Amino acid sequence: MFKFSGDGSITTCDGVTRRDFLQVGMLGALGLTLPRFQALKAAGKVDSKKSQRACIMIFNLGAPSQLDLWDMKPDAPSEIRGPFKPIRTNNDAFQVSEILPMHAKIADKFSLVRSCYHNAAAVHDTGHQMMQTGRLFTGGVNTPHVGCAAEFLLGRRSDLPAHVILPETMGPTGGNMPHGQDAGFLGKAYDPFVLNSDPSTADFKVPDLLPPKEIGEVRLERRRQMRELVDSSVKNFESSEQAKLMDSNFASAYRIMTSSQAREAFDLTKEPMKVRERYGLNRFGQSCLLARRLVERGVRMVTVNTFITVFGEITWDIHGSKPFTSIEGMRDIVAPMYDQGYTALIEDLFQRGMLDDTMVTCLAEFGRTPKVNPAGGRDHWPNCWTVNFAGGGVKGGQVIGKSDEIGAYPAERPVDPGEIVATIYESLGIDLHTELPGPQGRPYPVVDFGKQSIKELFA
Repeated sequence: MFKFSGDGSITTCDGVTRRDFLQVGMLGALGLTLPRFQALKAAGKVDSKKSQRACIMIFNLGAPSQLDLWDMKPDAPSEIRGPFKPIRTNNDAFQVSEILPMHAKIADKFSLVRSCYHNAAAVHDTGHQMMQTGRLFTGGVNTPHVGCAAEFLLGRRSDLPAHVILPETMGPTGGNMPHGQDAGFLGKAYDPFVLNSDPSTADFKVPDLLPPKEIGEVRLERRRQMRELVDSSVKNFESSEQAKLMDSNFASAYRIMTSSQAREAFDLTKEPMKVRERYGLNRFGQSCLLARRLVERGVRMVTVNTFITVFGEITWDIHGSKPFTSIEGMRDIVAPMYDQGYTALIEDLFQRGMLDDTMVTCLAEFGRTPKVNPAGGRDHWPNCWTVNFAGGGVKGGQVIGKSDEIGAYPAERPVDPGEIVATIYESLGIDLHTELPGPQGRPYPVVDFGKQSIKELFA
């Protein structure tokens, strides 16, 4: 590991780790993509006004049941409709489940897309990739997360990173494929900043905002002296490509580590306890609150993982028996936590005048089987499910698409993952024909040719 305290060099067996990158320069430098942004603007590939928007992506790892939450079928047989009843909302367009009572009070602020589907395998990993990147990992091509692509195209707006993942990246979900939460072929310089900490704990700290142990003998306020020390320490490393990348990104990494703006943005003690309690004093609720603080201070995209894994904790993955979750666990633990945190976020953004310029999208990798299984739960079902959108130009209180009579397949307006990702790009003002530099220099459009956003959402 590189040390700030003396001469030395880096040697690794598998490239530079994320922590190493932070210690000598990880993220894209502020303003690094400004010429690219100006070129896209001149070419009409970026809408200047929309490009000032932010996006909070809540990824419901494990996959909520559309039939028990958003797309209920009260007239279907009991093995289809499940144990819950629909309730009226504050808008006449749709109802929601009785286990989401707070959603019913703000249903005019968000819109549902009830006809999502994909044709890939019914495993978590594939859905994670497709819903966050617009493509399945095939042929060794790892498409970047939409937030990483946005950073590449639009750059940063402050000392803070352009894309932050809370509270950490996705863990094991039963496969060994990429989850779609990195920069893929764009390279490590555009990987997201990952919190790697639980914001609901009493001793919450952001590890990567703290100086490395090796910096202890160099006073942080002596910024120029420290940089000179670093420069003199890496002469024997500067010839490598990794070193060149680190040198170009050093200023950004050091800026984050020493920025009072960054420290303040992550400091939840600045929030009144009443606000923190409204979000919920749990990992998800405090991640939603932190997401609001970050976009308020210039972060372009925050990805909130509702859960980290489907194993060993109560999640949306309601197969009905251990090690997974029962439908009662969803009713008593998962749904109340989610109902509280999500509605607090939407209300907070609206009251602060931020919702129009902040898209909040709640996604999942697939839906659940129309028929309740023998364990009383529901299994994986990629053929039809529901996602929702609010803010960022979206008109609330709508239903886009329709499922069949048992919630098994789209009956109207089928929507695939590429269209979901295209909708996020549309909100951020990025033209869908914009190209990214793919492997071997091959140009890759941000979404596959012919993919369009869900334009009805913006009507």
